[in-house]
Amino acid sequence: MNPWKIYDDLISNIPDDITLADCNTGYNWTSALSSEGGIGIAKTIPVYSIPYTFQGELMGAPLRQVAGLSKSWNFVEAAIGVAAIGAYYNLPARAQSAGYAHPGLTAENQNVFALYREEVTGKKVTVIGHFPALEQKLGTICTLTILEREPWEGDLPDPACEYILPEQDYVFITGCTLVNKTLPRLLELSKNAKTIIAGPSTVMSPVMFEHGVYGLSGMIVRDARRFDAVIRGGDAPALFDVGEMVNSVRPSK
Repeated sequence: MNPWKIYDDLISNIPDDITLADCNTGYNWTSALSSEGGIGIAKTIPVYSIPYTFQGELMGAPLRQVAGLSKSWNFVEAAIGVAAIGAYYNLPARAQSAGYAHPGLTAENQNVFALYREEVTGKKVTVIGHFPALEQKLGTICTLTILEREPWEGDLPDPACEYILPEQDYVFITGCTLVNKTLPRLLELSKNAKTIIAGPSTVMSPVMFEHGVYGLSGMIVRDARRFDAVIRGGDAPALFDVGEMVNSVRPSK
């Protein structure tokens, strides 16, 4: 398995004529704005133990070139790259054409864990990343395991993925795993499960389905000005007030 293939496939589909119009590395989130008006989001991970690799001016650079930074081991730089990927794929019209809307989706039922609640009842479920109120949302209806790099009480440390994931029915994976490079291995370990990539960092692209993903739950942003103010202010909860969650599932073969 080539762990870079998912990155290369996402990057190669970005046209040459789209450029990076703006980007911002905030305390919680990193954002990128494309010349066609798309906005991408990635989790800011403060790991910059090696130098930045990009030389030159980011603003105005080809979006595909900036997207290549997703492969950097400087995770602050990698977040810029993942946000640039999202700026292409999470353009509203493009994101909403990725796969099919989850059949249970309604205007009142857009939270990913509420959306999959009926499906996962009685199943073995692992969530990678400690999303808010997971125990209340899923803990009473399934056999729930939470894997976390910085474990909360009751969580398993993330190296447990090697032992736990092959036995699961459903695996929910935080989108920031594209930044820290763990996503390819997590998908490989979860090949027997239905995998859902969730959170604002999720790239809403059919490429993800080609790599075994079942569902995508990501964010699209329509108001760039309000969104930028939230990013600069570091107000993580307010992010969901300026974005709209989109939930898609893989087309049936």
